[in-house]
Parts: sequence; C-alpha cells; structure tokens
Amino acid sequence: MSALTGIEVGAELPTQTFQLDRTMLSNYAKASGDLNPIHLDEAFAKSVGLPNVIAHGMLTMALAGKALNTWCNKEFKVVEIFARFTKPVIVEADSTTALEVSGKIGEITEEKIRVDLTVISNEQKVLGMTRAFVIKA
Repeated sequence: MSALTGIEVGAELPTQTFQLDRTMLSNYAKASGDLNPIHLDEAFAKSVGLPNVIAHGMLTMALAGKALNTWCNKEFKVVEIFARFTKPVIVEADSTTALEVSGKIGEITEEKIRVDLTVISNEQKVLGMTRAFVIKA
C-alpha cells in the first residue's frame, strides 16, 4: 500500500534519511562521469573556498526522487521533479552525512498530485522550491 493512498492536501509523507559518505560520492562520480574534484578531493574543495568535499547536486536530487518513488510505490508514478540547489551537502572524511527528505501534499488536481519536498542536511535546506508531480500508475 502506498503512502499516497487516501491522500489530501496537507498530508505529510514520512521522512526518509539517507547516509552519504565519501565512497558513495566516489561511486556516483564514476557512474555519472562527473569527476569534478570538489566532490572527491578535500584539499581541492577547500582551495576553492568550500568547507570540505560536497555531494553532487544531482546525487542529492536523485535521493529526493528515490524517497518520492518509495512513497509512490506502484500506485503512483513520478512524472516531474525539480528543485533549486541552495546549499551544498558537506561530506566529511571517515563519517557519514545524513540527508533527510520529507514531503507534503501541496495540491491535488484531476490530472496530478503536487508533492512539496523538503531536503535537509546538517540542519540546512539543501534544495529549495523542491516540487514533484505524480499521477496514478
């Protein structure tokens, strides 16, 4: 049964938490072809003014999409998702960084359901204006 069954505007979806570490960033970099050193090399990231290595923005988006897809189960399908990258997800060496994804039903029309997502890491919103649209599968 999907978390979106019997939904109404304002209904909250359960928070999902993902743990990011340097191995995940390395694997994502290789799979995506995005080998930018700000995601992989701490010294380089700091040399360009970042506090440490940062997660790929598209990895952050993908995890938000994964949370949404989990909520939808097979009852709904995601047809659109978008966000603004507002803050970097900092990933320290030898530890994990939590990425929390929560959602709320923002609007229901005959065609689509709008889900407003909140994506937080280190107590900061890392994606802004994150919205997705789902339809009945």
